[in-house]
Amino acid sequence: MSTLRIEHRTSFHYDREVVSSYNEARLTPAWLPRQRVLESRVDIGPLTWRTTYRDYWETDVTVFEILQPHEALSVVSTSLVEVNSPMPKVDRASWESLEGPRFRDLLCEYLATSPVTEPTDDLLAFAQEAAREATPDDAARMICDRLYRDINYVPGATNVHTPARDAWKERSGVCQDFAHLAIGALRSIGIPARYVSGYLHPNSEAPIGEKVRGESHAWVEWWTGDWFGFDPTNDQAVSDHHVIVGRGREYGDVPPLKGVIAGSTKTLDVAVHVTQES
Repeated sequence: MSTLRIEHRTSFHYDREVVSSYNEARLTPAWLPRQRVLESRVDIGPLTWRTTYRDYWETDVTVFEILQPHEALSVVSTSLVEVNSPMPKVDRASWESLEGPRFRDLLCEYLATSPVTEPTDDLLAFAQEAAREATPDDAARMICDRLYRDINYVPGATNVHTPARDAWKERSGVCQDFAHLAIGALRSIGIPARYVSGYLHPNSEAPIGEKVRGESHAWVEWWTGDWFGFDPTNDQAVSDHHVIVGRGREYGDVPPLKGVIAGSTKTLDVAVHVTQES
């Protein structure tokens, strides 16, 4: 078990005065059986109005408006979260149980591909071969292992709108691309998969109380009798250093921050720091 303090700072600076801004922030860690939120707040400045709600995907959303002239915007999310390592069920699903109509209806949202997650023909062929050779869980691991071996993690190589197949063709991307590629390949062989947005403490060896530069991170969960979390970017099962904020079909369901402004272009600065307190 780990207790992690997370600070996520987002700053927008505009090249001229903005007259209005309308935004949604998905920055609050989720309350889950393995994850307890001890403290959480989102500070916004300037601010005219705000409210919160829980969306269709059960993610906590802070909605806010700024209806006054401003040249900068700051959004700071701070949380203290107690996280336990997942304990998946021992009994895992077989290929036969994944093919049942009732099951496929219940999890249909996590079985459909989209332009963002659609795999290339060669990745699809690899996934199909893995499905013929292995159990669902082992096939899923084979897919994630292949992504880890063949894709270079290159910050800035892609953006939030890049389709997964483009990252695969270039053999470079970021955590979002690893997650989208894994999701598309898993769904193509009948394994339900969902996108997870959250945070990662990157250094399990860091001393208690030392603030380290963390990551706003993405990984996947697949369903084989129970949801199992796996981080294809780092080729490892999800641990007590992964903090979940939201889950959805793909990045577009759980973006950390999105909105519209009237009046200007902007520059963006983002910094995430994580401290392991116990």
